[in-house]
This record gives sequence, C-alpha cells and structure tokens, in this order.
Amino acid sequence: MAHIEDSAWAHIESGADQGLTLAHNRTAFDRLQLCPESLCDLTQASTRQTLLAQDLRWPVMLAPVAYHRLAHPEGELATARAAMAMQTGFIVSTLSSYSLEETMEAAQTATQEVGRSAPMWFQLYKQTERSHCLRLVRRAEDAGYQAIVWTVDAGIKRSGFALPPGVVAANLRDFPPQPLHVSDLMRDSILFGSALADHVPCWDDLQWLRQQTRLPLIIKGVLSARSARAMVEMGADALIVSNHGGRVLDGTVSPVDALPAIRSAVGPETPLLLDGGVRYGTDVFKALARGANAVLIGRPQLYSLAVAGMLGTAHMLHVLRTEVELAMAQMGCARLADIQDTLLFKAAHR
Repeated sequence: MAHIEDSAWAHIESGADQGLTLAHNRTAFDRLQLCPESLCDLTQASTRQTLLAQDLRWPVMLAPVAYHRLAHPEGELATARAAMAMQTGFIVSTLSSYSLEETMEAAQTATQEVGRSAPMWFQLYKQTERSHCLRLVRRAEDAGYQAIVWTVDAGIKRSGFALPPGVVAANLRDFPPQPLHVSDLMRDSILFGSALADHVPCWDDLQWLRQQTRLPLIIKGVLSARSARAMVEMGADALIVSNHGGRVLDGTVSPVDALPAIRSAVGPETPLLLDGGVRYGTDVFKALARGANAVLIGRPQLYSLAVAGMLGTAHMLHVLRTEVELAMAQMGCARLADIQDTLLFKAAHR
C-alpha cells in the first residue's frame, strides 16, 4: 500500500487464524442471488427510515473502527466530517485516536457548515473497572452522542500489533494501563483464571449497563438467536449482528447467514444492524432482504481515508449510496420496506 505503513496495513487487513471467517463474510454475500421485480413506480422513492427515533437518510452507518490515524493524520476528525457531509451515521470507537469530544466537535462543525447531520453513536468496550466504563458513558452523554454501542464479542482477542508513534487510544489516556504479569501466563491454565479472562463481558454487566444510561443501548457482536432474544429481554434496544470482521474467532458463521434466525428470534420490532463483509450496494440490499434494518461499513473507512482523507471517505460513501439506490431501483423497490427475502433467489427456493 502506497498510503499506509506496511505494518498498519497488515493489521487492518488481518483476520483470526486462517482467515476463514474473514473470507466467508464476503463469500456469504456472493452466494446470495437477486431476483428482480419489474414495473415499479419510483416517483416517490426514498432510502430514509427512523431507527431508535433517529433519522437515517440511508441504511448505512460507519462501524466503530479503532485508530483512524493509522490511515490519515486527521483520523476520526476527517471521518466525522465526511459522515456528516454524506448524512451517514458514525459510531465512534472507544479506541479512537482522537477523543470522543474532539470527534463530536468535528461532526458538529461539519453539520453547521454543510447544513446536514446524521446520528453519532459511541461504542464502548468493557473496562477493567466499572467506574471507568461509567466515566466513558457519561462523557458520551455530555458530548451529545445519541446511543451507546456495547461490544461484547472481543473481550479476548489476540493482537501483536504495536501502535506507531503518535497514535494512542485518546479516550483512555486518563485510565491506568491494564498490567499483564508473567505470573498470569505461568499458571496451570494459560487463559482461564487470568485477569484477562476475569474481565470478559457477561450478563451481569449488561444488566448493570442498562441501568446506567437512558440512551438507546445497542449490543454489538451477536450471532446466536438465543442470546439475541435474551439481550432484548434484558433491555437492549437494538442489536448488531457481527463476528468482529473475522478478527476474533475463526470459523464463525457470517453475519448475513445468521440474520434470519436472529430476526425470527427477536421479532420485527427490534432494530437489527449487520456488520461484516459489506462492500457494494447490492450487499446492503441483500442484508436488508435477510432481515437487517441497516448495515455498517468497517475497513473501507480506512481505505478511503488513507487515499484522500475526508474527501476520500465522502467519495466512498457517495459511491456506495449511489449503488444502494441503483440496486433498489433495478430490484423494483421504492422504499426500504419493499425489500423482502422473496427477492433473493436462494431464499425463495429453499
């Protein structure tokens, strides 16, 4: 890559173990075939919807991706400006390289300049101390974020990537680093019984977090229909069907394959978002046909940011939105509600 350091590029592109899940996130979309309807009236066509009482101009948001400064010096600030310019929701990562306050300020300034806006959500990783989690939640509330996205599928993951100089987890500057003692690695059990395993997200954490904020609570990292139903029963307002971009556990089901069972489990009213493998407008269409309300875009944020900063990301979103509208028009769908699984050849012929 001409625009990203080799080590950073390898980290961005990496998947767990053999990369099977990473690859399957794409092939699962490719396997689904479209069956267009004809004679659709497009005079009042629209991609708008209301999600969690918030206006989405089209069914795509930017996923929480760590350390945008790996791709561009302006990092999340540039991404936020691009998102607002293209009326695209942005989920800001706990591990962003600019603080959540700085990123929100960039989004608000862009909104004033271009006269457009979109939802801004904050993604939360569980911290070793609940007081640290609560501090992040309160900061997000005070800054004006409109939802909390709690990631539950990456409490334990392997990474040998060292951040380059100048790139830090800006939101965690005031928190002490979690110590890793050699003694933790010399026990009878390598992982179990260690501090790392002791701090994996659990059901008690969900119950606690739900009590701490009135903002919509979205849980990211759901693949099990049974877990999805339980999360909703415990107060989750929406779910993100995701395998963390294939970066955590190899061999997991792809989100687009897991969607129908989860939709069936939680019913039609619970918003579902899909994260993983989305690259084209037809992918967005297929995800919505399988039961999603919207999709998230991950790695392409960094690709486009590396090439041309804010303008690169805005252009990527413009191209993708064009593809979404073109797919809907060619499939005979004037509204998002018109997108049904009967328009997928495989789904219609099971």
